[in-house]
Amino acid sequence: MGAGHSHAGGQATGAGKHKSRLAIALALTTSFMFAEVVGGLWTGSLALLADAAHMLTDAGGLALALIAIRFAERPATPERTFGYVRLEILSALANAVVLLLLTIYILFEAYQRFKNPPEILSGPMLVVAVIGLVVNLISLKLLAGGSSESLNVKGAYFEVLGDMLGSLGVIIAAVVIMFTGWKLADPIIGAGIGLFIVPRTWILLKQAAHILMEGTPPEVDIGAIEKRLMSLPGVTAIHDLHVWTLTSGLDAMSCHIITSDILQSKNTLQAASQIMREEFGVSHTTIQIEDQDIRQSSGHGTRI
Repeated sequence: MGAGHSHAGGQATGAGKHKSRLAIALALTTSFMFAEVVGGLWTGSLALLADAAHMLTDAGGLALALIAIRFAERPATPERTFGYVRLEILSALANAVVLLLLTIYILFEAYQRFKNPPEILSGPMLVVAVIGLVVNLISLKLLAGGSSESLNVKGAYFEVLGDMLGSLGVIIAAVVIMFTGWKLADPIIGAGIGLFIVPRTWILLKQAAHILMEGTPPEVDIGAIEKRLMSLPGVTAIHDLHVWTLTSGLDAMSCHIITSDILQSKNTLQAASQIMREEFGVSHTTIQIEDQDIRQSSGHGTRI
């Protein structure tokens, strides 16, 4: 006997609840990104251009998040029985890779400027950086709630956080140049902006890859699940136990349960499903009950 829930698709994911906030953050980020590019080219500041590059990644990440949500809301099809919910994870993976590549470019440019520091207009640089800080604070406020519910929103949140700290760095660099004339402050801050976000981006990259490899969710204890299911009356063994994440906020589980009393298979199935839902927070389950006696005599389980 097997039991499960309908496959995902056309449902609200963790990111879907924050669609309007993502859209507002995208509009703010895109608008100011162009201002920072113009300001960076005008003032000659690498720190401003580095912050603009992060904002470009933010804009791309937010746009991808919105696209992923739109596709995730589409219903499942015979060809894609889980719908498009995995697009959120692919989007987060793409964001992380692009940001890491962008950091490499910023570090290279910073090295070039160490050798030959250009002239920098610190006054306009300071004004642009302060406006950028305000924009980033607004975006952070919009995304804060969803960062704990969606990997995609979490990725966008981390990128905006990096931008906010980047804006603070640009402000510091502008003040230093303004009062001391030390032009190396700009490439130092630019490189610092690139390096700061690397650890968080690496964590996001590993999380996305872990989900795509169908690894066990970090909050799930497979041993505890097996022990709990083994405690059910008549259950003698568990095998092929798997728990994986489809997308943020949606985990799935499948397993085979061997029982010595096949007549109680319905009760065993209902109890196992309830345990997974109420004790482990996994509602998308596929559980197969097998008869112990027939399995032992034939070498294979009879699937009920």
